[in-house]
This record gives sequence, structure tokens and C-alpha cells, in this order.
Amino acid sequence: MAAPYTIFLSGGIASGKSTVSRRLEELGAWRCDLDAISREILSPGSAVLGEVCAAFGDDLVDAATGELDRGLLASRVFGDPDALALLERIEVPAIMDRLAQVLCEVGCAPSMPPVSVVEVQILDRAEQWLDLADEVMVVTCPVDLRRERAVLRGMDPADFDARVAHQPTDEWLVAHADTVLENLGTTEELIAQVDAWWEERSARGWA
Repeated sequence: MAAPYTIFLSGGIASGKSTVSRRLEELGAWRCDLDAISREILSPGSAVLGEVCAAFGDDLVDAATGELDRGLLASRVFGDPDALALLERIEVPAIMDRLAQVLCEVGCAPSMPPVSVVEVQILDRAEQWLDLADEVMVVTCPVDLRRERAVLRGMDPADFDARVAHQPTDEWLVAHADTVLENLGTTEELIAQVDAWWEERSARGWA
């Protein structure tokens, strides 16, 4: 059985992509969390965890539980472009390969959803896997407005700026998108765009 119509959803931090993915789930889409897949491939004893430890230190793993100390790993790669690039070369192919398996499993489920939505925060690093998606959807929002929203949610402005520096720009995302949702107003206005997209795609049979 074929996989459901698959959306890769992307956007910068505080752009509103989580609002979009939750609304798609409410409408009937199956929602995939790449963070959960990342945790799976880095589970105790996994080959990928072994590669990460070989690159960044065996002390990253708790001797009693075998669990990865994600905070310690982040401290070793954050702010070091070479270290971050190495970690992504180890992690991203394994994450995307597992995603391909998961999408096939969803397609074989007795009650396959019409749509699957996958939040892909670092779409530029997953560019070679874009053929897994039927459509790339991007949520855009000016950086200043995103910073304002993030700070209101409790994020430190410096943390926000550091994260933005490691993410693709809205210009890059739009250039690689099939659908662009502009999040310049209220949450209700963003959800209305999602609902309109859902109605149009479902009317044409997810083709």
C-alpha cells in the first residue's frame, strides 16, 4: 500500500509551524515528530549513539542507564560549526532513513490517514530526502516578529538569535516550498489558511 500524502512542514523558530502541524492533526493528518525519531536512533546501545560517542566522547552516555546526555552533547556542538556539521552528518541520514521506514509503516496501517505531516526544522540539511515528500509546506514570519513572540513565551533573545543562525532563511525555504503560509497576524488567521489548504487538497483527492 502506498504511503499517505506526505507533507514536509518547515519554518524558522517561532514561525508558527507547530500551530500548523497541530491543526493538520486535528483535521485528520498523522503527525510525525522527528525529535522522537532522533531519540529512537540514539537509544541506548544503538549504532548511531556509538558513532556520536566516538566523535564527541564516551562520557556522553550515563554508565548506569546507557542514556545519552543530550544537554552535554549540545554544549559540545553548540557554537562550533564544525562539530555541529559532524553531528548532523552522523544523525541526519539515520533520522531520514528511519522516517522513510515509518512512512511505509503508516501506509500499511489498516486505517491509513489521508495525510502525514512531518516537521522538518532543518530542511536545508535534509534536501536530498525531499523526494520522500509529496509537498513542502513552509510557514514564514519576519525574524523581528518571531523574536518578539519567542521572548513573550520566555525565550532568551540571545538564545533565539543563536538558533536562527543555524536555521535556513525564509528566502531559502520559500525557494524550496510548494506551499507558503504567511504568519503575520493572529493564530486564527494562520489556521484559516491551513483549513483552506486542507479543503482544496481534499477536494482534488490529494493529488
